[in-house]
Amino acid sequence: MVQKGLKKLTAVDYIAKIGKWMYIIFFLFMTFAPIIWLVISSFKTNFEFETQPFSFPAVWQFQNYQNALQMAGLPRLFLNSTIIASCAMIVNLGVSAMGAFAISREKFKFNETILNIILAGVLVPIIALMVPYFKIVSSLGVYDTLIGLIITYAAMNLPVSVYLVHGFMGSIPIELEEAAVIDGCSFTQRFTKVVFPLTKPGLVTAGTLVFIYCWNEFTYAMLLTSSEASRTLQLGIRFFRSQFVVDYTSMLAAIVITMIPTIFVYVFLHDRIISGMTAGAVKG
Repeated sequence: MVQKGLKKLTAVDYIAKIGKWMYIIFFLFMTFAPIIWLVISSFKTNFEFETQPFSFPAVWQFQNYQNALQMAGLPRLFLNSTIIASCAMIVNLGVSAMGAFAISREKFKFNETILNIILAGVLVPIIALMVPYFKIVSSLGVYDTLIGLIITYAAMNLPVSVYLVHGFMGSIPIELEEAAVIDGCSFTQRFTKVVFPLTKPGLVTAGTLVFIYCWNEFTYAMLLTSSEASRTLQLGIRFFRSQFVVDYTSMLAAIVITMIPTIFVYVFLHDRIISGMTAGAVKG
């Protein structure tokens, strides 16, 4: 006996379902096909890469990864990128957490105006800030140093971090702070013992986005550094190209190596990232 609540699917419904899955499959293909091609090509010879770009390698060239580690000094560059991304993330989260706390939990005359000015930084192209950042970094005497890149990356990601953390802090019930004040908590203790621990999901989300940005950034790393001592991993990929020849397959192997940390970071934290992007938007 057919249940009364069931609705028979029409031809339009079937077409809609097929269209939906074709849409999903298309974007999955557009997302993963370049990555799969990149990984397969990194195991080819340069001759195979140039003559048969879409075929599998006849012999898998694991030597390309060894060349990638040796030719551009990737271990040192890997360490530099790790230090820069980690330190920039810590500085960024510290500043954005304190700024978001002052704006979201303290009521003063221009708090909304200050928040809008900070968030407007998202709309400014990073290329437009190249000259100001270069002048500031040079004036501070930190050009061609890891500190210069750490300060720059931490500052550039403040608008996004403040936006995410502010949304989380705004969703925390004010009664918790009122109870803390009754118990004798100071302004600093309200931040460190009440609000900050409850904002950890938002901090994880912001921190992950900042780390991935710092790890993949190229333009400012090229602008603010000139020596190998402060060069990042993304800059090292350029050194597989000389005046007369380009070692494409070793370069692709180096690119695969640079992708691994950010993929692992996202795989292990993607649940918290998704919850952090959505939970801060819900209040009450």
